[in-house]
Order: sequence, then C-alpha cells, then structure tokens
Amino acid sequence: MASAQLQELLEMFAERAAIFAETPPSLEERRAGINMMGARFEDLDGIFIEAIDADGVPAEWVTTADAGNGAILYLHGGGYVMGSTKSHRGMAANLSRASGCRVLTIDYRLAPKHKHPAQVEDAHTAYRWMLKNGADPSTTIVAGDSAGGGLTVATLLSARDAGDPLPAAGVCISPWVDMEGAGESMKTKAGVDPTVSEAGLLDMASQFLGDGNRRDPLAAPLYADLTGLPPLLIIVGTAEVLLDDAVRLHEKAEAAGVNSRLEIWEDMVHIWPWFAPFLPEGQQAMEQMGDFIKEQVGAA
Repeated sequence: MASAQLQELLEMFAERAAIFAETPPSLEERRAGINMMGARFEDLDGIFIEAIDADGVPAEWVTTADAGNGAILYLHGGGYVMGSTKSHRGMAANLSRASGCRVLTIDYRLAPKHKHPAQVEDAHTAYRWMLKNGADPSTTIVAGDSAGGGLTVATLLSARDAGDPLPAAGVCISPWVDMEGAGESMKTKAGVDPTVSEAGLLDMASQFLGDGNRRDPLAAPLYADLTGLPPLLIIVGTAEVLLDDAVRLHEKAEAAGVNSRLEIWEDMVHIWPWFAPFLPEGQQAMEQMGDFIKEQVGAA
C-alpha cells in the first residue's frame, strides 16, 4: 500500500499542474522551480560540498564524512533543458549516505542553447577527470535520473567507444532513452503519471536535438548497441509514461549480454527517490541503489 506521503506528493503535483495550465511557466521559471523543488526536499545534515572544475565542466563533490574510496558520477535529470547541481544536491547526498561513496554532480550544458552531443561530451569529460584524479574505474559508478538516466547509458557508450576503462556499473532511475516516445506506456500511463507527458517529452526532445537524428544512439540509447557495457540497475515506477523506456532498455541490455537488473516499483511516480527521505518509498529505493552500488564496488 502506498504511503500517506505519496498521497501528499500527488496532491502537490495536482495543484502545480492546475497553476501551470492557467499560466504556463517560462523555461527560466521552470529551471528555478526544479532548483526550489530540490531544495525543498534535501537533507544536507552531515554532508560536505566542494565546488570543483572538472576540466571545464562545473561540478560539485557531495559526500558524507565517512565515505570510502568509491565514487559516483551523478547526472541530473530535467529533460536536458533544466536541472543542475543545485536541484540534485539532496539526491546526491542521500546516494552518498546509502552507498558510502563520494558523489560528483555536474552542470552539463543545457538545451536549447546547447544541443546534443554537448551533454554527453560534458559527462564523458567529467568521467575522464575523475579517473585522472584518482578514481579507480573498478570502484566508480555512473548514475542518473530521467534524462540523466539516458545520459548515464550514453556516457558508458561514449567511454566504451573511446577505449576508456569502464566503471563498475551504471544506475538508471526512470531513464528516458527514446526520443520518439514510441513506448506503449506513453499512452497507457498518461492518466496516472502526474509529472511527465508525451507532449512534454517530445517538446524537450526537439529542444535537445533540433533537426538531429531521433535515433542517434548517444541521444537515444535504446537504439544503441549495448554490447560490453558494465552491469546496470534500472528502476522505474508503474505510474510513469517512461515505464516502457526502462523495460525496453533492460531487454535491449540483456539481449546484448549485459548483466541488467530491472526493478519496477508499484504505484511509484517519476524519479520518486528524489523525494527521499520525505517519501518512505523513495528512501527504500535509495537504500536498494546503495546496496547494489556496494555490491559492485566491493564495499561491505
């Protein structure tokens, strides 16, 4: 049975949707809004934050005092047009607590000003910076949510194709991996997804790609050859239009010989772990991701 806190979130989403329907926000307002939402739910108690320059990519280390040697490159969501280190500071803090790893978040360039492949270029640059500055690929994870979940896979592909050492694993939360919106859940889950819509995704895909190929494998990893990628954990909720993106990514990964694990959470909304620790199910998912990461990096 879903928690009372989830019902509170659903009511908040409904109120916000009604306001947006009457007065659609500008892109700058949406960017400010996602930062405010992230700050509303973040818990930074006991967390250390250090701003750094990852070879030209603005970034932050977010870590607990007792974090071990493992490291996570975390790629925020936001449809490639919004989101930031600020919006996902709380997410990174919770992931550091759950995994015992240091977390590096980055401000990759955003569309529509910066179109694909700027985002994967920045993520790959940050990953290389981590390796150059002491991160061991065998204890490094790449993770992300929504667009950042797709970018996680794209970063792994970019590193593989460049011959770079691959990280221990990837973690994809509610990943967006199909720029054409072809999954059946785009229609079947439209009535239960309170935050994401097919029209909204296709609009962001246009801003992200312009006239570019909607099946470019680094923009839409669903259409990539995933052979040789490290283990993947993919989590998604049943109340998401992106449910089929996650399911199809998992199936494509397994068909390519990748050790992929798919976890489908009943009644959960898009990127629900973002709302931990307020949302109990979000905290449970965070702990599940932490356990997976510990397994992959060999931490007890």
